Order: sequence, then structure tokens, then C-alpha cells
Amino acid sequence: MAELTVLTMTEKVRIDSRRLAEIVDELGETAAHDVLTLALEQLARGLQDLRAAAAQGDAAALAMRAEMLARLAWQLGMTSLAGVAVDVAVCAERRDDIGLAATLGRLMRIGNRSLTEIWDEDQGPG
Repeated sequence: MAELTVLTMTEKVRIDSRRLAEIVDELGETAAHDVLTLALEQLARGLQDLRAAAAQGDAAALAMRAEMLARLAWQLGMTSLAGVAVDVAVCAERRDDIGLAATLGRLMRIGNRSLTEIWDEDQGPG
């Protein structure tokens, strides 16, 4: 019997903490928390919508949703997520199914890690 090795995919995410600090400075702590919570919910919904568009094979919707996700992620300083979302949109527009499958998988991994990290940072200690 062959021996199997399980490879884990670990994605490093980049979050621009200066951008988050700017949001807090501009809005104040309470309003920034509310805005970040709403934005994180929109990002999570956007990831679900991307997955649904991919399952339906709707490349146009996938590209549009990926571009929207990239803009929102960029505004929040989620640079890794924004960059990979742009890559997903490009693959969808080019109808590059292999590239799309790879970048979409990467987007989901980075999206989940980014949401977790920014949520944990927003909640902070205490």
C-alpha cells in the first residue's frame, strides 16, 4: 500500500494595520467597530456569492463579484485578499478554468484567514 502525505495549504495574509488605524482615527472607535463589523459581513457574503457564481459557471458574475470584493478589501487594508480577488476576476474574464480553480481556492483560504485576523484585531483584548 502506498504511503500518503497530506499537504496543508497555509496562506500568509497581509493586512495594512495603518489603514485600520486610519479608519479608527476618522470614525472613532465605536463607529469604526460598527463599520468594520458590517464590512466583514459584506466580505463573508461576497465570498459566498463568489463560490455560488463559480458553482453555476457564471464567469461574468464571478468577475464582477471578485472585483467588488477586491475594492472592499482594499478599502479595509486587506491587501492579500484584494490582490487575489483581482487575480480571480482576471481568470474569470479570460475563461481560464484551471487558473480560476486555483485562484478561487486561494481566495477562499486567504479570505477566511483575513476575516478571522481582522475580526480578532477589531475585537481586541477585553
